[in-house]
Amino acid sequence: MNIGFPLINTVMPQKGESERLASKITPRLIELTYEAALKTYWRKNALRKFLRASHVAESFISSWASEESKREFLDRLFQKLQATDKGKAVIFQMAKSLSEQRTFPDLRNWEDSDVKIQTAHKAVQELKGYLDQQGKKIKTEKDRKNAREKAQKEKQRIQRSLTDKSKLQTNLDTMHSKVGTQKGGYEFESWFYELLDFCEIINRKPYNSGGRQIDGSLTLEGTTYLVELKFTKNQSGASDIDSLKAKVDKMADNTMGIMISISGYSRVAINAASGSKSTLLVFDASHLYLFLSGAMGFSDIISRVRRHASQTGEAYLPTNKFNG
Repeated sequence: MNIGFPLINTVMPQKGESERLASKITPRLIELTYEAALKTYWRKNALRKFLRASHVAESFISSWASEESKREFLDRLFQKLQATDKGKAVIFQMAKSLSEQRTFPDLRNWEDSDVKIQTAHKAVQELKGYLDQQGKKIKTEKDRKNAREKAQKEKQRIQRSLTDKSKLQTNLDTMHSKVGTQKGGYEFESWFYELLDFCEIINRKPYNSGGRQIDGSLTLEGTTYLVELKFTKNQSGASDIDSLKAKVDKMADNTMGIMISISGYSRVAINAASGSKSTLLVFDASHLYLFLSGAMGFSDIISRVRRHASQTGEAYLPTNKFNG
């Protein structure tokens, strides 16, 4: 994207100081700073405040489109910052600020706050540890010169976390040999919530409600969906549908259910999930691979099936009919 406005506020270190800070930038430091910013600030507004305090220009922050995720915006920002010494100095100052964090206000009051805070703390500690190590290593002018030359030569490729899309696909492919096993079921459950976190879809990990085990939930476009995951060799049947319906019926209004069955559904199951007042949407492996292929975002896939259900009463829409 060609940005025709300033990237950095004018209130920045002088040229010599910018060059000194830029010399400390390495691909690993950029990766750790990126991950710490992503995991420390879950809400977009909180991330905006941090970037303003880090001297990123308001005009650039204002270019953040509503449909652009935090990952996409930070990818764009970090690629731009690496182009100049002043931009690299900004990255270093961001790294210092993030490494000094001890509390995480933006991660409070979530259903899974403990998990979010633990993940953010780990990212910050890794960043702090690297900065401390780097500070001990670069002591002489010769070391700083070598580090600067290395940083200038290496074009940083922002590395995703373990939930990188290509890794998600590799992990899912690997799990297919475990379909129908308890171990595979647990791995699939963990994998699915990694996918939701990657897509920045608000979710809650598996929990117990009134003696019923819930595979978790996700919230999208104002609707909360109870999640039911099936990693079985056989197709899901009508009894599986009835079980999820019973769970949804006990919840508040505007609650629906999402079932994802890796082996698909029997015709009877699809009919049981459908209907004029159906509260369920059903998905199979083809919907997951549609996302992994890059053809559609996962939230868009859910929205597409939801629209289809609203228009036809059918809870299932095959991916080959998405354009129909």
